[in-house]
Amino acid sequence: MFGMQRSDKKVMRYILSINTGSSSIKFSLYSIGEAENVIFSGSLTRIGSDSGCFFVRDAKGRAVVEESIAVSDHERACVHVFSWLLTRSQMPTPDAIGHRMVHGGPEFTVPEIITPVLIESLEQLSPFAPEHLPHALKAVKHVEALLPGVLQVACFDTAFHHTMPSVARLYPLPVAIRSQGVQRYGFHGLSCEYLLGDLERLEGGREVLEEKIILAHLGHGASMTAVLHGESVDTTMGFSPAGGLVMSTRTGDLDPGVILFLLEQDGLSPQVIKDMVNRRSGLLGVSGRSNDMRDLLDMEQDDAAAHQAIELFCYQAKKHIGSLTATLGGLDTLVFTGGIGEHSAAIRKRICSGLEFLGVHVDERKNGLNMPVISQETGHVTVRVMKTNEELMIARHTNTLLSENLR
Repeated sequence: MFGMQRSDKKVMRYILSINTGSSSIKFSLYSIGEAENVIFSGSLTRIGSDSGCFFVRDAKGRAVVEESIAVSDHERACVHVFSWLLTRSQMPTPDAIGHRMVHGGPEFTVPEIITPVLIESLEQLSPFAPEHLPHALKAVKHVEALLPGVLQVACFDTAFHHTMPSVARLYPLPVAIRSQGVQRYGFHGLSCEYLLGDLERLEGGREVLEEKIILAHLGHGASMTAVLHGESVDTTMGFSPAGGLVMSTRTGDLDPGVILFLLEQDGLSPQVIKDMVNRRSGLLGVSGRSNDMRDLLDMEQDDAAAHQAIELFCYQAKKHIGSLTATLGGLDTLVFTGGIGEHSAAIRKRICSGLEFLGVHVDERKNGLNMPVISQETGHVTVRVMKTNEELMIARHTNTLLSENLR
């Protein structure tokens, strides 16, 4: 194991990013100094199923590890991931470790150094994001046991959206309920931060942040965010990551009357309903076959339910673009990112079709080639395809707090 290395110009540090999801653990090791370099990145996917996969890629994207694995829960997933990191990866000892925390509640709006007091506060917030926060906290405790004394940082996915105006955060509920922290928060904030920084780099200055921008993060989880003057002013997700757009296995927005009906008429328990809303709905629920957009596109011609799931996904995405454009008072840039947004030309085409009245005109050749800019040169709105990097954003925040802590 190696410790922190120093250069004459700027301290070079090793930062490990941990992104714990509802059914996966992603990780990346970076060296950050004069430049930001990924050393390796990997993921353990489909936790809780028999068809999981553990893979690691090196800095050039070459496979280091790729193996099938079945792990029953996040604790065993942590054991597997960190066993590889500490015994097989030849990883330098990290100078700090950053964690993605899906929910920061109303209190946490900037990255925070993890302390026992913070852990206690986040445990109290777990009911806000029961599919995510408990798993992330298990990873924190696992790291503390294996690497005691290494600085850990919590990076909150909700933090980016704390700039939303009060009317965008408000639910029409009694004040006694709202006072418990029930409001619209928004998620995918780390992705939004990264994309805005990359847009600034691509456009050569902060002028681009004065534009009216919609960031469409379309993946297993899906959301859109309206950005004005570089700040979030509205977003599709709300109190939890289950709201907003149709997703792979999540419902997205749902009439609360449906939940009441299931509770009262079918006698379903809250646990069963939670599982349905988060794990058995969305693309999977409508198609009855798969939660993977690639599978659905392959079977669409011969499967009416697969076609219906795709149509619903694109219809709702298009509707939300219109809604967020109204919030912004216009649209200058539309960004597609996430697994679906970045890689599926067919879905981008369907979503944008019919949005010409907003100035969205997609060039079919550029779209088909997944080019960085897929809009026609004569279109008013610039339509981009961008790769997001939540793990690098976590590493940047972590390095910043580490630097401040060492002063």
